[in-house]
Amino acid sequence: MKIVNMSFEEKWNKIMECDRSYDGLFYTAVKTTKIYCRPSCRSRKPKKINVEFYETISECVTAGYRACKRCQPEVEHNPHTNLVRKAAAYLINHHDKKIVLQDIADHVGVSAFYLERLFKEEMKKTPREYIENIRIDKAAFLLKHTKQTNLEICYEVGFHSSSNFYKAFRNVIGCSPNEYRNSKESTHAMERSRNVD
Repeated sequence: MKIVNMSFEEKWNKIMECDRSYDGLFYTAVKTTKIYCRPSCRSRKPKKINVEFYETISECVTAGYRACKRCQPEVEHNPHTNLVRKAAAYLINHHDKKIVLQDIADHVGVSAFYLERLFKEEMKKTPREYIENIRIDKAAFLLKHTKQTNLEICYEVGFHSSSNFYKAFRNVIGCSPNEYRNSKESTHAMERSRNVD
């Protein structure tokens, strides 16, 4: 099975967003209920300290978890799901490199046209839109959790031009990276002042 290179925090954010595009790439297991779910499961969200992440269903079962009855992670809903998951995992793991559609198609073993059609059908976005969202998600995460400059983040997440980075960030997030970072800092300052009271 494919393994995605994501931190605990990044996976946690995806389950909080109920992001369907990460289904099958990893599974959420709740220690207190002994249940595992898809990232998109709409069930009540567990406490962060009670969560573990696994790459495969067999790892979840081996660890003693049973499938969620609501999201049914053990049931395949589409015969092309594995092919699309393999493409999505490739994009997640190679988001920092220059990727063309043919690279992804070669990796999963189908034509570029067929892959793009299947991917759009399953994920509701093209591979290009998907990787751009991955890059912007990573950039937002780094803006929140590091002191790196915007330019360093731009290149680290896979953009090859700062103008494309700023344009894509504004399109996806709705503000510039600086505005995003400053809003985060003001939010933390307000939280700190509340804790002092």
